[in-house]
Amino acid sequence: MLKKIFHLVLAIVLCAIISTKIGYAMKHNDDSKKAIVIACFGTTYPQTLIDILDIKNNIQKAFPNVKVRLAFTSNIIRRIWQKRRHDPRYKNVPKEIRYVKSPLATIADLQDEGYKTIIVQPTHLYAGEEFADLTSYIRALNQIKTIKPKYMPFHKLVLGRPILGMPGPKHDYHIDLEIAAKALRDDVKFAKKKHAALVYMGHGNEFYSTGAYIELQETMRKMYPDVKIFIGTVEGFPTLEDVIKGLVHTRVKRVVLKPLMIVAGDHARNDMAGADKDSWKNRIRAKGIEVIPVIKGLGEKKSIRQILIQHIRDAAKDNGIKI
Repeated sequence: MLKKIFHLVLAIVLCAIISTKIGYAMKHNDDSKKAIVIACFGTTYPQTLIDILDIKNNIQKAFPNVKVRLAFTSNIIRRIWQKRRHDPRYKNVPKEIRYVKSPLATIADLQDEGYKTIIVQPTHLYAGEEFADLTSYIRALNQIKTIKPKYMPFHKLVLGRPILGMPGPKHDYHIDLEIAAKALRDDVKFAKKKHAALVYMGHGNEFYSTGAYIELQETMRKMYPDVKIFIGTVEGFPTLEDVIKGLVHTRVKRVVLKPLMIVAGDHARNDMAGADKDSWKNRIRAKGIEVIPVIKGLGEKKSIRQILIQHIRDAAKDNGIKI
């Protein structure tokens, strides 16, 4: 009888020890630490940083239990902030901007801090060169295989899709285009109120297809038939010349000119609305067309920030990540 009681007590003690160890392991398992990296092109204009910081704050509110970090994909912009790091003129710029890193370095920092489940969400408009590079980083990191599985650097490292979506069977990019077009409704309303056409200046891409801009333009034209809508790019097609030809052909007399970019930085303030005779504003004016420049980035729009949040949710759901 005493022997049976001893074995019963021993079994209970062993179960308690095992369950405690399991509970401790689960509690301290690095796989449970999750993070989101917001990969922005970046900006050198301190006054436009509010848009990027608002995006980060909105995403952090949407996912309060997840660590959220910023990263800039532009090498040039990061180097500029590195030079400004100790410049007293930029002492009021948040430290996370003055010390901003690339997505690759940011992912490495998070992994070193024990975050092994990471979602990288780009703020890029479409799947162009910057997004292609970002995809390569993620794909390469996921190729790392350690001898012992427990030493794998990541549990899950995944990438969300850009604002205008991307080709592939998982999420129909035509639906993403429609969602983005709806998110730009207030711009169309403003142009209509001003009895003007709406012209967007996108960044574009020198080496990658810019067809997404044309598809967005056509989607918006179908959605808002009462307003003439044109989208051009700084790099690639459609060019400003293509936009001007369209404006002249349709006998437009007034346009609202806006950047189709997350922040209204250097391109918006100089290439688009600058005083130089080659700026978009003055090139269009030279055709006898009145121009109303609006220097506001897409990041100001709550509707655009909601798209980014939804794309993070989609990336998490598609990869079995609970956030």
